[in-house]
Amino acid sequence: MTDLPHQLDRTLLIKAKPETVFRHFTDNTRWAKWWGAGSAIEAAPGGRMNIRYPNGAEALGEVLEVLPPERIVFTYGYASGTPIPPGASRVTIELERTDQGTRLTLRHEFADAAVRDQHVQGWRYQLSLFANIVSNEAFADASKAVDAWFRAWMIAEEPARAELLNRIAVPKIRFHDRYGSLDGMADLIAHIGGALRFMPGIRLERRGDIRHCQGTVLSDWAAVDSEATVRMSGTSVFVLNAEGKIESVTSFAR
Repeated sequence: MTDLPHQLDRTLLIKAKPETVFRHFTDNTRWAKWWGAGSAIEAAPGGRMNIRYPNGAEALGEVLEVLPPERIVFTYGYASGTPIPPGASRVTIELERTDQGTRLTLRHEFADAAVRDQHVQGWRYQLSLFANIVSNEAFADASKAVDAWFRAWMIAEEPARAELLNRIAVPKIRFHDRYGSLDGMADLIAHIGGALRFMPGIRLERRGDIRHCQGTVLSDWAAVDSEATVRMSGTSVFVLNAEGKIESVTSFAR
């Protein structure tokens, strides 16, 4: 490979464990979900890498280095030879574990600055797509956490309520709605107890499928009385951490 003095650098945070992120560089099904049908990678030094873009273009490369779950390096070029032939550039992806999940750093090295500039928007788009694909897998069970949250608001026994909330939420959970501005698990547990005393017989139900994007979840809900009459409805915004636990909830009634 010739000298590659021109580089493109991008960094982003993904709310998932490095092990979850790295699987998308070593598993053909996940690799193809990112790049497109027919894309594949042999995740070992000397292995073949190919990307089939939706427009029919194909990129080829050779895997140079694999260090799970921290680093993968491969060459990159186009089967057509334009704008660069196979082997003419090098991609390095590194993962760093953080409190929020994984910090991904990408470096793409080129021999020519003009070719580098042609790839800036492409990587901006592809890494955004990648973050969503990884997050969709990492938070595949988000609806279970949401349903458990609503169920906690119907548990009269404080120990059982506390057990469930501690299982699905972080100790420093934040909750906001028209009637509450809370920080911390103890405050939340007591607040729910008060709601049960003042609104006996009311149960919360999720309505419809959740909507999710990179750890933020929207869920419609309804407050229903013992005669199945909807007394209130609204939407809650859940923020989940990389472990899938609830960090904050903001509820909007309508």
